[in-house]
This record gives sequence, C-alpha cells and structure tokens, in this order.
Amino acid sequence: MNDILIQKTTAFFAKSFGSEPQKTVLSPGRINIIGEHVDYNDGYVLPAAIDKIICFAFGKNDSNTSKIIAIDLDDSFELDLTTEMQLTDNVWTNYIRGVVHQLKIKGFKFEGFNCVFSSNIPVGSGLSSSAALECGFLFGIKELFDLDIKPVDIALMGQSAEHWVGINCGIMDQFSSVMGQENKVIKIDCRTLEYEYHDADFNEYSLILFDSNVKHSLFSSAYNTRREECEEGLRIIKDNFSEITSFRDCTESQVLGLETKMTAAVFKRSLFAVKEIKRVIQACAALDKGDIPTLGQLMFETHEGLSVDYEVSCAELDMIVDTLKNEEAVVGSRLMGGGFGGCTINLIKKGHEERIKEQLTALYLNSFGIELKIYDVKIGNGTSLYKNN
Repeated sequence: MNDILIQKTTAFFAKSFGSEPQKTVLSPGRINIIGEHVDYNDGYVLPAAIDKIICFAFGKNDSNTSKIIAIDLDDSFELDLTTEMQLTDNVWTNYIRGVVHQLKIKGFKFEGFNCVFSSNIPVGSGLSSSAALECGFLFGIKELFDLDIKPVDIALMGQSAEHWVGINCGIMDQFSSVMGQENKVIKIDCRTLEYEYHDADFNEYSLILFDSNVKHSLFSSAYNTRREECEEGLRIIKDNFSEITSFRDCTESQVLGLETKMTAAVFKRSLFAVKEIKRVIQACAALDKGDIPTLGQLMFETHEGLSVDYEVSCAELDMIVDTLKNEEAVVGSRLMGGGFGGCTINLIKKGHEERIKEQLTALYLNSFGIELKIYDVKIGNGTSLYKNN
C-alpha cells in the first residue's frame, strides 16, 4: 500500500513541477500500546510508529517562495519565506507554517522549495496524522538543505509547531513518529524524555484498530478538567507525604489512605494515574519475556480504569471492549487516545481476525447505527528518507 502512495506522490510532484523530486520522505502515524493520560502526570508512555504514513516529495526551486500541495485535500498554498509566519483560517496550512516558524526562530537558513504530500493515515482516528505532518515536513527541509537537526530536536520542534497552532499536546506523538523502529515500542519517560526500546514481537497475534467512528464533543473540556483534578490530587498527596514529587513516586495504598481527604472525582483520577504508570512498567516486563497474554490483560485493565476511574470512555468504546473481552481469541483491548470516541487497540490471535471483524461490525451497526472502521497495523520505522533517494 505504501509503494502505491509513494508512486502517486512522486508522480504528482513531477507532473506539477516538471522535474523529479530531490528528496522523498516517509513519516508515520503512531499507536500507544499502554500509558494513557499519564504523559502530563510525569508518567511513562509506550508508543510505536506504524506502517501508515504521509509521503512527501521535495525539490528546491531557487527562490524565496515555497509551494506546498496537499494531494488528498486537493488544495495548495504558497509561502513567502522572507515574511513572518501568521496563523490562517486554513487549518492544515498552519501546521506547515508552524514548522517554518520554528526553523526561522532557531536561525536555520534555507531557501524556497516545492513540496507535495499524500497520506494513508486515517485523519481523526487518533493515529496522530498532525505529528506525522509536522515531523515529516521538517525532516524533508532538513534533508533538502542539509541542516544539522538531531532526531529528538525534530520531535521537539514538531511539538512546538503544534503548540503554535494552538494545540497543547505532549511530546509522545512527535517523538514516536520520528524515533520509531520496526517491531519495537518506545518507553518514553515524560518527565526527562529519556527513552528505551523494547521488542514488540506479537508473533501469533495481530494488531487491529477498531475505529468507533464517533468523537463526542466532551473531549476538550473534559481533558482540561482531568488535568486540573490530577493536579489537585497530587497537591493533597504532597501535603501528606513530603517525599513525593509526582504520581510515579506514589503507591496505591498511599492514595487509598487519602480517599476521605479528596473529592470522589479527584480520588479516582489520582488512583488511575498511579495504577497506569505502574502498568507501563509491567507491560515492558511482559514484552521483554514475549508474554503477550499478560500485556493484553494489562490493556483490559487500562480500559477499565479509563472507563470507571478516569471517566473518558463512552458507550461505543465500552461496547467494543466488552464484546471483545468475551472472545477467547482476543487477549487485549482498550480505548486508545484521549477518549470519548476514536479507536480501540486490540490484540487478536491470528486466524480469528476476519470472523471477529465481521461479527463486531454487524453488532456495532445494530447497536448504534454506525459503521465501524477497521485498520490493520504493523509497527514500523520512524520518519525516514525513501531508499531510492
């Protein structure tokens, strides 16, 4: 599938600009195996790049103007590189402008170029197409003009570009898009940005995403409230245990002992954060042993926590996970991402995928009147130059 995308993108560049691209870049979306809503709680996350990508074709044009074409959107715009970048009403162009802004304020020198891009990352499914866009675009400029930018700095500048657009994301999406490796997950320490790779050899299991095809409007207000509730919970914990600086230093029994000092909501959020941070460590140990059923059980526990304690699930996601929990061939399932819609990430024993897809699709349509979307994914490499360059 990626070969067709690469061919389409490079051919479109040649047709649009009358020459072959000088650089072709592949930038992936990402999944998160476990570690949800703990990036802003000094926890760990366990993401991986996937084999769904944005393909970019670049070429210099010896001017001060850049032309960028989004094939899938049938849209394009020109950018005067000598002027200050400004936000516009055309949202996708702001991510591009944000990257150029980051390069300029950091003093990198580059000239006009042409760029064409196309994607097979499903937009709005929680696979971080925006991070792939920022990091792939930045990586392409770096390669085209031989700029000295380390991979980690590409991720950080991509995150800054997203903040400039107005989305206050953590570092996980950009980091995993840039730093991903085939068949590896990355354990990222969200406090220090230290990271380590763990083998993700799923052997007889397939990694399948079921997209609920809903996005409830509660998300942004609930997200901010959850962050505030966690801050309040941590403040109460620190008041009672002076040695604790974050949820990762805290035990479940310490939180349980403070239940009467917290509101019900703050107690539940704090308990989830402490348990989820611990689950990421347990998941890494399971992966190191090749113990996929234990990893799957941890995923089920995460979903339960996100649904009951963190209260960021919804009827559609709960129905998917509850249905799959009763399937012997499914070893793990949970909502992935912020919640209130989006995807579940699922580990399904090979040979049972098609039956489960068909049964769940019919049941979901019958329950909600909504078509389920399904994505088969494999863990792939981070942002890279296409080998033909």
